[in-house]
Amino acid sequence: MTSILALDFGGTKLAAATVNIGSREWLRYERRLSPAIANASTDLEIMRSLIHSLLQDTQPVAIGVSFGGPVDATTGTVRLSHHVPGWENIPLQELLEQEFGVPAAVDNDANVAALGEYRFGAGQGYDSLFYITVSTGVGGGWILNGQPWRGTGGMAGEIGHIVVDPAGPVCLCGKRGCVERLASGPYMAQNAREALTAQPKLWEGKILRSLVEDNLELLTGQLISQAAADGDDLAVEVLRKSAWALGTGIGNIANLVNPQLFILGGSVTKAGTQWWEILRQVARETALPEIDFEIVSAALADDAPLWGAVALAELRLAN
Repeated sequence: MTSILALDFGGTKLAAATVNIGSREWLRYERRLSPAIANASTDLEIMRSLIHSLLQDTQPVAIGVSFGGPVDATTGTVRLSHHVPGWENIPLQELLEQEFGVPAAVDNDANVAALGEYRFGAGQGYDSLFYITVSTGVGGGWILNGQPWRGTGGMAGEIGHIVVDPAGPVCLCGKRGCVERLASGPYMAQNAREALTAQPKLWEGKILRSLVEDNLELLTGQLISQAAADGDDLAVEVLRKSAWALGTGIGNIANLVNPQLFILGGSVTKAGTQWWEILRQVARETALPEIDFEIVSAALADDAPLWGAVALAELRLAN
């Protein structure tokens, strides 16, 4: 049997898996958290150790790679990572092809996850969809007329940097009130931390404080979701703002491109029914009433980028 090696370089975690062509079950699978102070070199070394653990002297027929940041998919060159330093202009496809002697293909994680959901997940049977990942950051990937659509410079799908609140807080990109600045997990935690510090009398935040034993530096998006489910006042508001921001972005995209389906994946999408209800309501209110679309959860969950990497490798072999 011939196998494909699938790699996922995420903002906070690294994953690798092998699968036989045509199979829907991993042969081997490994995942590891990226160190707190990671850079491109440390991530590459960790991934290398995962690969050698998986392959064990066997050789894949192709390698597909999902990368958490802008990528020139025509050359497989990473432009940069917004979360891990040192990735500027790294020719990742070339490095892998030289090291392992097989064809490789590299693309942005949201584009790859879109391809994965289209081929193997919730997008099967559709020919136009927009996949959105909501976790460390917020990104998107398109399938239009059954084909990945990356835009002229490979930057299509950056829903995370659509401005929904021009008077909102400053985003990593320098603009104010981006979807990512309001909806991503780390920024949700930052928003809660700043509100509890700057306006302690306005927000009780008792449940949030107890979850981190008053050490606000330990706040995470996951803890905010947990506290919101238990009725914490500030957590509920942060979660509401997250769902509102993303719902507004989705409604605007529905108006502009009119895809059949929006597929949402990433850790923040596990925030609970309240988050989903607000998101769907705001998206529906933002879009024109004549525009029909569905918003669904990713079927492949956290493995969407890895399965997309499999599809990417298959496309590389076919070409």
